[in-house]
Amino acid sequence: MNWDTIAGNWKSAKGHLREQWGKLTDDDLDVIAGKRDQLVGTIQTRYGNTRDEAERMVDEYERSNSSTDFSR
Repeated sequence: MNWDTIAGNWKSAKGHLREQWGKLTDDDLDVIAGKRDQLVGTIQTRYGNTRDEAERMVDEYERSNSSTDFSR
């Protein structure tokens, strides 16, 4: 998954991320703004996970959505 593509199509990607992680707020998504590290940190905070757990969650998301077209 290319995070440059996600950042470039952030409005579309935000909805997809909200479906995956419902605890993320609009403000969270505005701060994340397509930055992977920011997403991991926010998931860690919102879900009470360790950094490693949050990294694994994002890794799994990337694997399962590697063919998703966020440009729509």
